[in-house]
Formats: sequence, structure tokens, C-alpha cells
Amino acid sequence: MASPVPLRSRLRRYGTSYAMLLPFLALFAGFLLWPLANSLYLSFTTFDGINPAAFTGLDNFRTLLGDSRFLHALSNTALYVVASVVLGTLLSLGLALAFSGTGWGHRIMRTLFFLPSVTSSIALMLMWKWVLFPSDVGLANTIVSWFGGGAVAWLATPGLTIPILVLMAVWGGMGYGMVLYVAGLGSIPEEYHEAAKIDGASTWQRFRHITLPLLRPVTTYVVVTGLIGAFQVFEAVYIVFRGTNSVGGVLDSGLMIVPYLYDQGFTHFKLGYASAIAWVLFLIIFVLSLANLRLGRAMKEL
Repeated sequence: MASPVPLRSRLRRYGTSYAMLLPFLALFAGFLLWPLANSLYLSFTTFDGINPAAFTGLDNFRTLLGDSRFLHALSNTALYVVASVVLGTLLSLGLALAFSGTGWGHRIMRTLFFLPSVTSSIALMLMWKWVLFPSDVGLANTIVSWFGGGAVAWLATPGLTIPILVLMAVWGGMGYGMVLYVAGLGSIPEEYHEAAKIDGASTWQRFRHITLPLLRPVTTYVVVTGLIGAFQVFEAVYIVFRGTNSVGGVLDSGLMIVPYLYDQGFTHFKLGYASAIAWVLFLIIFVLSLANLRLGRAMKEL
């Protein structure tokens, strides 16, 4: 058994490296670890940002279980997450299959679909708000008028809120997933497809038994990152659907967890309650991400 390296010898060998890491570690602790620990503590308190925090134990979490607005935000978020992740993943894969070639046409199409992913989300949301403007000034109503229809109150119709949010999310994110799938398709050895062709496999059979299984790691990554991003949706609700009396649009039809967290913390100054919501959201994302990773690993071993 090797004897432990003396501390002085270790410092002499790695002292310069440790010294160079200290600024990063200080920033990491000051801007990430401390805020996380403080928010966890505040989730067990009543705190308004002015008066000292009063420890209340699990009261904030008990209140959440009976908070009808939180439960409504949770159900809206769940519906939004499922729809946006499923549609986004399928469309990303479809675009990758359609434009995975090396020609200029495919490269241009990939660039066009990828542009929304690298554009400022604020700019995109303002563009969508103009498109869905309720009067004839909005692009959507202008197109409807070309076919003889009347103006539609896109942002004031509760039944259209979730579909519009899903549309914006899928349109803005499918280019990113497409790029990942194109990379995954490029890593599949062509010999597999050639061997399947020789054995008489059809296009669908090759896709089902070769392409899809070998794309499972990419699919797992796209789904997990999509889940995390969808649960944290904020800009679309706050910029496009925010009303004078509600952060979630008409009748809270677009109320999601993060906008509700913002509303409680920075409108009503219930910072302890908002911290509890944040940690509940963290647990939901953590459990779902872990389940997806485990499921992807189990399917890979089949």
C-alpha cells in the first residue's frame, strides 16, 4: 500500500494550480453555493426582503399543497412540458432526417431552422407579440383577413394560450435539437445500413432497428434538456401574455411555475414562499431528469 503524499510535497507540486483555481472557487462559492444555501434556508421562513426572516419550518410547503394558483400553474406547466418536449423532439428528428445531407441546400435549411435558437429570447417574444397583436396590425390577423376571416383575440382567448406557448417553444427550439440529431446521424457507420440493405431491410426497418436505437443517447439528451428548459419557461409568459392584473394572462390560462414564483417573490414580496416554490421545481426537474437518464440507460442495455 502506497504511503500518503505529505501535505508540503503536495503543495509544492500543485500549489500553483491550487492558487490559479482560487478565484474561480471564490466566485463559484459566492455566486452559486451561497445563494443556493440561502434560498434553501429562506424556503423554511417567512421573509419579505425588509424584515428579518422568521423560521416557520415546513409551513411554506404545506401552504403550497393547498394553493389553488400553484396547483393550476403546475397543471399548466405539465401540459406545456409534455406537448412542447414531445413535439419538439419529433420535429427535430424529422428536420434532421430531411436536411442531414452535405449539399448547400441542406446547409442553408439547417442554418435557417437553427437561427431562432441563437437569437435573443426577448427579441423573439416581442416578435411573437407583434405577430399575435389583436388588431389588424398583427401579422396573424392580417393573414386571417386575407381569407375573409375576422380579427381573432389571440392573446385574450384562454383556450389558445397553451397551444400558442407550445408553438413558440417548438419553433424556437427545434433547430437546436435538429443540429444534435444531425451530428448523431453522422456518427452512425454507413456499413450498418449497407449490410441491412443487402439483407433486404426496407427503409422503415433500417430506421427502426438501426437509426433509432443508435440515436438513443442523443434523444435522451434532447429530452432531458427540453424538460429542464420547458419547466423554466418565463419570458414567453411574462412578455407575451402578462396582463395588468395577472402574470399568467387571461384567467391565469398561461400561468406557469416560474412566472408564479416571480409573482410571489417580486410582486407580493413573499420571498420565503417563492424560495419554497423554487425548491419544489428543482425537485421535480431532478426526479424527471434522473428518470429519463435511467430509462435511456435501461433501453441502451436491451
